[in-house]
Amino acid sequence: MQSAVIFLGAAVIAVPVFKKLKLGAILGYLVAGALIGPSVFNLVNDPDTILHFAELGVVLLLFLIGIELEPEKLWRLRGAVLVTGGGQLLISAALMAMLLWYLLGAWPVALVVALALALSSTAFAIQLMTEHRMLRSPPGQQGFGILLMQDLAVIPILLLVEALAAAPAANAPAWYVSVAAIACVLLMGRFLLNPFLRLMARYGSAEIMTASALLIVMATALGMQAAGLSMGMGAFIAGILLANSSFRHQLETEIEPFKGLLLGLFFIAIGMNLDLGLLARQPLLIVGAAIALVALKALVIWALLRLSGQSSRDALHVGLMLSQGGEFAFVVMTQAAGSSLIAPELASQVSLVVGVSMALTAPLVILHSQFFSTRNCPRVYDDARDQEEPAVIIAGFGRFGQITARILAANGIAFTALDNNAEHIEFVKKFGNRVFYGDAARLDLLRTAGIDHARVMLLALDNEATSLRVAELVREHYPQVRLVVRAHNRFSVSLFRKLGVQAVVRELLPGSLVAAELVLEEYGFAAQGAQRMVSIFKRHDEETLEKSLELAGDMEALIDHTRYSREHLAALFEQDRAEITR
Repeated sequence: MQSAVIFLGAAVIAVPVFKKLKLGAILGYLVAGALIGPSVFNLVNDPDTILHFAELGVVLLLFLIGIELEPEKLWRLRGAVLVTGGGQLLISAALMAMLLWYLLGAWPVALVVALALALSSTAFAIQLMTEHRMLRSPPGQQGFGILLMQDLAVIPILLLVEALAAAPAANAPAWYVSVAAIACVLLMGRFLLNPFLRLMARYGSAEIMTASALLIVMATALGMQAAGLSMGMGAFIAGILLANSSFRHQLETEIEPFKGLLLGLFFIAIGMNLDLGLLARQPLLIVGAAIALVALKALVIWALLRLSGQSSRDALHVGLMLSQGGEFAFVVMTQAAGSSLIAPELASQVSLVVGVSMALTAPLVILHSQFFSTRNCPRVYDDARDQEEPAVIIAGFGRFGQITARILAANGIAFTALDNNAEHIEFVKKFGNRVFYGDAARLDLLRTAGIDHARVMLLALDNEATSLRVAELVREHYPQVRLVVRAHNRFSVSLFRKLGVQAVVRELLPGSLVAAELVLEEYGFAAQGAQRMVSIFKRHDEETLEKSLELAGDMEALIDHTRYSREHLAALFEQDRAEITR
């Protein structure tokens, strides 16, 4: 318990400070770990045990990487992934491997270290591109393709480390056991995962979906480990199998908090294992290597982006954003040192180089932005919007929401659907629309659904309390999004109006007015007279509702107004009837 309090306290203090300084959360975790570890205050003196537990965070991260690899996304970015991304990885790794082979004399060690250093930090780079509004620009998409290629390369690199390890396990299973394990996971994922998740969605609760998500990841990871493969590979395969699932976004949302906490703990443990004494003894070597790493990767990415047609300024900007070492370098070094492939001191040196490179990246990006000021070089991508993200979101795909969806589809307007009913989700997906399973009142799911780029959101949920929570969230965090809300009654209208929502539709009123008009006609009124009666009532009802909203805080005045309105409506009907029969 004491260690947990120390970890949480260190993270809560260090991470916000480093994010405020735009140095990133990862560097904050590393510094927090270094401070509480044996090298400084020695508040926690068993980092290895913590590191083994925290590796679950890496497993969850690999699952989320796998689930992000949608075939459509990979196909759309195939040029950036294969050409630019593959070129960056191969060229950077080859140049560093040759230099390290010359310095170290052992090619397996040189190859592993070079591949580890060629990887960038996905979380760090995407954060920088988002802050500088580059992610959705053409050069930003090229950079994203590079990161995707690196993510795809993580599992092969980890497998390579196992293959190059000096002392393979004596009881390692035969190759056909590993192949059978992979085939078993693929078959089970293909035929059992989606039916299982549909069953949990239909009969379970939100907590059960969270448990299901964790069960899928951990069961697959442990199964792979039992077959002699890495837990990370099992989680990665499970993610790929769910990449096209209707439940992928909900699974991401459920796992994200666990991944964040455990991955943060992993980086704290890495920080605790950093040898700061080594940095003090070899400052020129460590800092010089970090500067060389940043310069080499930035130069390679700049050249590749220039060849793909990007401007020199944008190519350098993205190159700097991706020039740091990445979080998976720590994973590779931990595995390589644990399997005796590389010496612990070399692993510590590489980890320190990666940490220093992270500290260098953000200031370099800021300096680049200030040097190329917007006054002298206008930003042409600042307002770029992802054309594949629909501008309309429909939350709640029951009968009410489906009518709007049909009209939008008939007019060629794309939309994104949100619902927590598995049958509704499967129905929408058949027609090619973007669809997200989950609770619309969760801000992280709204972000995943693309609310940052939405213009209009229809709240057509059956549960009015949920609609109110969603409306409150959207009004607070995305005031630019125009809300159209389904209200169940007059009282609901007042609640939504208090939140600042003006476009509120009472679900029963339009149909009831049509029915009333038909009843009057069947009773004997002329069509024109029936229409006028209904029109008078509708206008009077709207005026009464507006007045009621104004008097919501004064109960006596509201009662008096209600009595007056009833009498006034009767007088209007009487007057209109007299005019009709005159």
